[in-house]
Amino acid sequence: MTVSNLHTLSVLVEDKPGVLARFAGLIARRGFNIHSLAVGTTECEGLSRITVVVDVEDVPLEQVTKQLNKLVNVIKIVELEPEASVRRAHMIFKVRVDAQNRAQLNATVDMFRAHIVDVAADAVSIEATGEQSKLDALRLVLEPFGIKEIVQSGTLAIGRGAKSMTDKAFR
Repeated sequence: MTVSNLHTLSVLVEDKPGVLARFAGLIARRGFNIHSLAVGTTECEGLSRITVVVDVEDVPLEQVTKQLNKLVNVIKIVELEPEASVRRAHMIFKVRVDAQNRAQLNATVDMFRAHIVDVAADAVSIEATGEQSKLDALRLVLEPFGIKEIVQSGTLAIGRGAKSMTDKAFR
């Protein structure tokens, strides 16, 4: 996978059962890989936002976007360019720790502006939020401590500035 083929779409949809399944199914049927997926409610009642990062060439992306727009419950689709959006992912790492390396681990967590959210005698859980590159760097630094488990959210992204996807959606 090349980074240049990753595209972030912000999709405004009606908050109805089955919308996500139809959305993901259409992408899968076209043979594209979903790299990341996050769904949640919006500031408008009855609407949800799907943030999806897909691995696809530019021309097929346009074809998929046109097909997604034909889905009944899709209101609006916007591709969020990296320079015109804020993107964040969320990870929680469970890392081995002992008395000898606890101070070093704490310093590492502070350096990445992460947070220790759970402490046990032999492990800590570390929460980090940021751009994917920051989280990947943190993962590399934590590996020597012994990562026991990782969970990660999908990428969340929002356009910069005052303009909103919902400005004209239902007004």
